[in-house]
Amino acid sequence: MARFRIIAKDPGVAATFYVDVFGFAVDMQVPPFAMVTKGDTTLLLSGPRSSAGQAMPDGREPGAGGWNRILIEFDDIEAEVERIRKLGVQFRNEILDGVGGKQILAEDPDGNPIELFESSGNFQR
Repeated sequence: MARFRIIAKDPGVAATFYVDVFGFAVDMQVPPFAMVTKGDTTLLLSGPRSSAGQAMPDGREPGAGGWNRILIEFDDIEAEVERIRKLGVQFRNEILDGVGGKQILAEDPDGNPIELFESSGNFQR
């Protein structure tokens, strides 16, 4: 099982996004935190009042929207991009065709990137 912690301004809004757009299921939801699962992947959605959202001793505060990301693989990336664009999902770029396959970066409601990926067959799991 893979677990990823994602900083979210509102974990409830983030949970709804991952359920509605990518088919995750809500495992737990309390005001500062939500946990969603799809297959063997769990996303821990941590809000500002959660323990993961608290400032570091040097004053730095966790924030959303960096470049580290989860990757969700699809058989037909073009169809998936078309489907979720209709839901109003924002993208950082257009589909790129690389050595391992095609990819594009979508954003969740907090600006966290989600890589949609379609393997060219050269990408080994």
